[in-house]
Amino acid sequence: MMDTISFKSFSHPLSLTPEEMRERTQNFHSLMDGRRTIREYVDTPVDREVIEDCIRAAGTAPSGAHKQPWHFVAISDPEIKKQIREAAEEEEHSFYHGRAGEEWLEALRPFRTNENKPFLTIAPYLIAVFARNFDLGSDGKRSKNYYVPESVGIATGMLITALHQAGLSTLTHTPSPMGFLNKVLGRPSHERAVILLVVGHAAPDAQVPDIERKDLQDIATFI
Repeated sequence: MMDTISFKSFSHPLSLTPEEMRERTQNFHSLMDGRRTIREYVDTPVDREVIEDCIRAAGTAPSGAHKQPWHFVAISDPEIKKQIREAAEEEEHSFYHGRAGEEWLEALRPFRTNENKPFLTIAPYLIAVFARNFDLGSDGKRSKNYYVPESVGIATGMLITALHQAGLSTLTHTPSPMGFLNKVLGRPSHERAVILLVVGHAAPDAQVPDIERKDLQDIATFI
């Protein structure tokens, strides 16, 4: 670990007029407003390079003390996806048949979700997002990470955004508990799976709930 780091000058890669800024923000909002959680996929392949670039973009996220406490596992192997689906559906069955409280199930009921997760084997890619509360050096010494949930959450949001702007659909799957992912994917015990991201092309007949997002005044305050 370095005791000191060097600094360099910064110049934003974009130099925009107020009008250009407004145009870009409007276009970006329009793009992201079209993002939806998708549960029906086709098995059309996705170039690995596209996934790599999106993960690289996620890796530019800010993090506490620049510790970058995340690890992304991109899965395209059909057999591994099958193992993940079997383990996830087992956990989800327990969730829908006892573990979840009635209030939670009632909130989910309009969305028609259940323990069956065919998208885990149909979609060409799954990306498991792991968080690290600490890193291990080659000597086995622990190095604490900071603001881990916040950092990993930001990186995951950037990953979803990058995938969406690449023309791909996603689903944030969170079977609980997710410890089985460490075993299936061979990840160390000091990593904790937080999200299993389903990635691919939406099926032509895919449907999404007809819902609305909150208005600006409901999610933001300007003082």
